[in-house]
Amino acid sequence: MARMSRTPMTSSGPSQRQLRVGELIRRTLSEILAQGDLHDPDLEGVSITVGEVRASPDLKKATAFVLPLGGGNREGILAALRRNKPEIRHLLAREMTLKHVPDLRFEIDETFDRMDATRRLFSDEKVRRDLEASEDPEE
Repeated sequence: MARMSRTPMTSSGPSQRQLRVGELIRRTLSEILAQGDLHDPDLEGVSITVGEVRASPDLKKATAFVLPLGGGNREGILAALRRNKPEIRHLLAREMTLKHVPDLRFEIDETFDRMDATRRLFSDEKVRRDLEASEDPEE
């Protein structure tokens, strides 16, 4: 008798558990960064947005997508967060109810840049003209 697998053959995206853990880490990390609990001069007085946290399927790794307010000094902020990763994990463990805090990775959140590029594209006269032409019912 063939044994059926409990996991689907094709991946359709993150599981509910991954999404829940990612959101929990995102909220907690946002609070930690807003409170200024990290003792690093490069992070003092800097507002950092945590746009998303993606947890790996085994929940052992989590990637936080961050962006400093105004988008300035991205690489410096990223380096400071990476340098303070052990302290951040400790603060997360203290605040969260997870059995194991995932290994954190930090990346710059490019979402806003992509949205701006899309807006610029749609505001281009040629693109707007093409879109209006495709909506014309007489064609």
